[in-house]
Parts: sequence; C-alpha cells; structure tokens
Amino acid sequence: MIVTRFAPSPTGLLHIGHAFAALIAFDTARKAGGRFLLRMEDIDRARCRAEFEEAVVEDLVWLGLEWERPVRRQSEHFEDYSEALEILDEQGLLYPCFCTRKEIANEIARAGEAPHLSRQRLEGLAYPGTCRSLSRAQRQKRAASGAPYALRIDIEKASSIVGPLTFQEGGHGPNRETGYQRVQPKLLGDVVLARKEMPTSYHLAVVVDDARQGVTLVTRGADLFHATHIQRLLQGLLDLPEPAYAHHRLIADPTGQKFSKRNQSITLRALREKGLSANDIRSRLGLASG
Repeated sequence: MIVTRFAPSPTGLLHIGHAFAALIAFDTARKAGGRFLLRMEDIDRARCRAEFEEAVVEDLVWLGLEWERPVRRQSEHFEDYSEALEILDEQGLLYPCFCTRKEIANEIARAGEAPHLSRQRLEGLAYPGTCRSLSRAQRQKRAASGAPYALRIDIEKASSIVGPLTFQEGGHGPNRETGYQRVQPKLLGDVVLARKEMPTSYHLAVVVDDARQGVTLVTRGADLFHATHIQRLLQGLLDLPEPAYAHHRLIADPTGQKFSKRNQSITLRALREKGLSANDIRSRLGLASG
C-alpha cells in the first residue's frame, strides 16, 4: 500500500508552493487507495509556533485534505533520534565539529574552491572535514572547554560500510531522469546530524520519521533531490526500510524565484481572504479538481 506524507515546518503561514506539495502527496495516495499522513517538522523550537501549526491545519482542511491521526510532531520524538545517533556513534561514524560557519567558508576558500563565490554559495558547499582529523584528546579538550559543537557524520567511513546504494526516483530530479538512481553519499560531505541546541537534524529526523510512520513514497520538491543521497545512506546505516521517491517541479513566482514564507501576498490565508476557493488553487497549480 502506498503511504505518502506532507511534512511542513510550522514557522510561518503556508503558501501556494506548500499547497502544491500537499496536494501532490494527498492525490497520489488517494488515487492509489493508500494512506496520507501529516507530520509537523518542529525540531526548531525557537521558530516553530503553535499558532502556525493551527494555521497549517486550517489551510489543509480548506484545501479538502484528510489525514490520519494522531499527527506526528518531531519535538515529541527526540528519543527516537537519540537512539539513531547512538547506533551511528557505535559504528564510529560521528565526530564533533567545532567550526563556525565563517571558518568553514574560509577553509573552503583556502582550498581553492572558487573563492569568488558569495558567502551563501561557500557555506552551501560540502564541509571540508577540518575537525575530522582531530585526535580524541583534542576533541575532549575542546568539548571540556565548553566550546559549542555539532555532530557530523564521517561520509567516507560510512560509505565504506554500506557499499553502493540506489534509490527509486519516479518524479523529476535535476537531471530529469526517472528509475533507479545511484547514491552519491559524498555529494553533501560530512553533514551535521545534531547540535547542542538541536538534538537532531532534518536529514536524521526525516529518515527516522518515515520509517516509524511506514512511509513508502516520499513526494517533495525537486530542490530536495540531492538530500535523498545522504538520507538513503542513513537508511542503509540504520537498517531502515527504503521508500520510493518522486520529486516534483517547484512553484515559482513571476520572476522565477521559489516562493518564500516571507511573501505574505501568496499565503493560502491571503488567497482565501481574496475569495479564492480550493478548486481555484488547484486550477492555478494545474491540478485536477478535488
């Protein structure tokens, strides 16, 4: 049975891009006689608010969506993520990283990775592994000093443990190809899996959540296609079931930019207040009426 999910972060009001993602997941499950789930990705307790979660539910009900209860909230399942971290740590795959974002950007620039790039681009490149080579004594000394750190996964070592992996793509990633894709775990480098102030990361939480909820098909925007590589690796390391994936097109504004929660004019609440119906939204998105 197909099980899909929509997993927003309640940090603002949903916009028309969110509506497209939610409707794709819902319609896919409904047409297959499957199950549709709602999950709140609220690990960022500083930005997530109860009123935004209420607004998410209100918007989805208005769109005509129905989902199973109870709704899974990530903030209620930190224990699950801690267990996953322990498994990875027992395999010797985690190490503390004491680098700041600025230090990481400078290290990449010094390594010859196109220093003319903007800071945003530099920070988005793979972590160069600065703290990976620290000795146990050095790590203990820095941690004891109270220096903040994040837990990163050693991708090189992790890749050698699981060997070659693939994932099934039924949508459209950046390469517009479907079918089985070869996993490239080193694409994003040694990603962060937890921080002191946040006991899990998006990558770790999503694979644990999908496994716990029995999700069999992940539908999401093409901008998350590359995240599938690290998530598929984590599934292999944690011995979790592998869902299929279907990445879909992004809904962009007239300038070609991806919609943002900061743009209040295209929130579902604003469109509803202008008199648009749920079917009007579907029509705008090129989807069949509900």
